[in-house]
Amino acid sequence: MKHRMSAVVLLIATSLSLSSTHLSAASPKKLDALETQALEVMKKKAAELNISGVAVVSYAEGDTIQSWTSKMAVVGRITDPKASEHGNNLLGIAYAKSAEMAVTLQDSGTAKRPPMTGEFGWQGGVILKGKSGYIVVAFSGGKSEDDVQVSKAGLEVLKKAL
Repeated sequence: MKHRMSAVVLLIATSLSLSSTHLSAASPKKLDALETQALEVMKKKAAELNISGVAVVSYAEGDTIQSWTSKMAVVGRITDPKASEHGNNLLGIAYAKSAEMAVTLQDSGTAKRPPMTGEFGWQGGVILKGKSGYIVVAFSGGKSEDDVQVSKAGLEVLKKAL
């Protein structure tokens, strides 16, 4: 009986150890550092493309997106007052791209359906199913193809670890 109990305890301990190793990639401290690094790379890519706007990186642990942590950075400007009759809130657009990806699990602007209320259907965000969850990266401020390049630069940083 003692051997069975010891075996069960050992099995549970091993299981917990493996689980914590799997989740350690997304520890809050490590995730914060990775998100900061991704935002810095996005800022650099935006500067290379001579654009400004807002960068957002998000990470949702697990097989479905039920919650996430996100971090954003203003890259020169948070709004573009001359972009339309009422101006553009670039932060709102970047999060709308992220929200679309959370629902479709596809890069923003590529869904095979009309945009829902709250979505624009604009390109500029990328999503990837990583080792332990979903990585969602969006940029708003440039042309769609430039926004995608900036987002892909941030994704490259995150996909190596998550």
